[in-house]
Amino acid sequence: MKNKPESDEPLSFFEFWPGWLFYTPIVAYWIALGVRYRDFGLPTAANPLITTGGLCGENKSEILDLAGPFARKYIAPYVILDTDRDDFARAKAALVAKGIKGPIVVKPDVGCNGTGVKLARTDDALRDTLAQYPRGVRLVLQRLIPWDYEAGLFYIRHTDEPQGRITSMTYKDVPMLLGDGVSTVSELLENDPRTRLLPEIYRPRLAARLHEVPAKGDTVPLVFTGNHCKGSVFRNGAVDITPELSNIIDRIMQDFPEFHFGRIDVKFRSVEALRQGKDFEIIEVNGVGSEATHIWDSRTTLREAYAAQFHHYGEAFRIGAENRRRGWKSTTLPAGIRLWLEQRRLLRSYPLND
Repeated sequence: MKNKPESDEPLSFFEFWPGWLFYTPIVAYWIALGVRYRDFGLPTAANPLITTGGLCGENKSEILDLAGPFARKYIAPYVILDTDRDDFARAKAALVAKGIKGPIVVKPDVGCNGTGVKLARTDDALRDTLAQYPRGVRLVLQRLIPWDYEAGLFYIRHTDEPQGRITSMTYKDVPMLLGDGVSTVSELLENDPRTRLLPEIYRPRLAARLHEVPAKGDTVPLVFTGNHCKGSVFRNGAVDITPELSNIIDRIMQDFPEFHFGRIDVKFRSVEALRQGKDFEIIEVNGVGSEATHIWDSRTTLREAYAAQFHHYGEAFRIGAENRRRGWKSTTLPAGIRLWLEQRRLLRSYPLND
C-alpha cells in the first residue's frame, strides 16, 4: 500500500482518552438534537430494517442478510452457528454446504469494536476456537479474505437522494514488530514509540511470546482485527475517494433495502484497485453505531474529530426525521437500553480477540 505522510507523534493527544471524556461533548450534542427533534432515539430510524438502526444490539448477520443479489457478490461468504453441542461438526457441515474453505474468521454475531473476533487457520484451530465461546451465543463464520489491506468507508444517502456518497475513508494498518535477532518481544514492544505507550492493548495478546526473540528481519503482527481500540493504526484515506469507488459503493448499498447511514468495512488488493472500485470484498456493514474512523488518524486535530462526529450524528438525526415522515418508527428508550445491556453482557463473555 502507498504510504501516506506520517505524523511526528505516534499518537494524537486524545487518541486514547477514556471514553467518558472524549464522548461527553458528543453525548451532549446528541441530547441537544434529541430535544430539537423531540426524539432522543431518532437516529435508530435511519436504517429502519435493522435492529436499532445498528446503534446497539443488532446482529451482524441481520444486516448482511439484507443484501440483494448485486451486493451479495461483494460480501465474503459466511455461515451462522449457534453454540451448543458438537459445534465443530455443525460448523464444518455448514461451511462445506456453502463451499467455504479455511482459514475462517470467527466473530460474535452481536459484537462491538472487534471484541471476540478470532482467526482459525486449520480445522484443529477452528475446533479449539469454537470451544472458547460460551454456550448459547450466535457466531458468524466467514471466509478469510486473502488480501492484506483493510479500510472503512462511511456511506450516507438521504431518502430523497438518488445517489449516496462516501463521507469518510480510513485505512486500517496492522502494527508489526521487526525482529533484530537480539531483543525479546517484550523489549521490542518497549522500544517501539507507539506500542510502549499502549502496553494494556498489546501485551495481553502476546503474553505467551513476550520472552521470544524473533529472528532478524522477522515480523510479529500485533493484532488481527482491524479495530482502533484493539490496536490497529488508522490513517485518513479521503484522498483516495474517487467517483469510480463512490459509484460502486452506492450501487452496493442501494441493494441493501432502506440502508442510509453507516460504515462498510472492506479488504482490498491494492489502493490503485480500490480507487478504481475493483478487487475488494466486504467484511461487514455497520449502522448508526459506527464511526467515521478517520478521526483516529494521529494527524487529526481534536477540533476536526469533533466536527466529523457532530456532522455524522447530525446527518443520522436528519435521516431519521425523514424516515419518521415516511412512517418509520424509532426504537423506544426502554427497548434500546435493554438491547444495550444485553450487548454489554455478551461482550464480557467473549474470549480475547486475536
